[in-house]
Amino acid sequence: MHIDRELILRLENLAKLELSQQERLRLTNDLNDILKMVEKLNELDTTGIEPLTYVSEEVNHLRPDAIRHQVAQSEALKNAPEHDGAYFKVPKIL
Repeated sequence: MHIDRELILRLENLAKLELSQQERLRLTNDLNDILKMVEKLNELDTTGIEPLTYVSEEVNHLRPDAIRHQVAQSEALKNAPEHDGAYFKVPKIL
């Protein structure tokens, strides 16, 4: 695969970008360099090597969810600047 001007123009349109000619040229060169690096990696013999699923062998030990330190609704609303008896009243933000 080779990155050319037409592909860059198409990507620029899809991404809603407006690139200068210099930026297009730099992007074309950078993407072609990345593709060359990936092609170089494809030359490696990976037979007998299992795919890497996780980078680390560590396992997350998650605690179960537990409800603690509950506050009654009336207590929670007691210090609110404005409330309607059941909910906090906050300014509308649009």
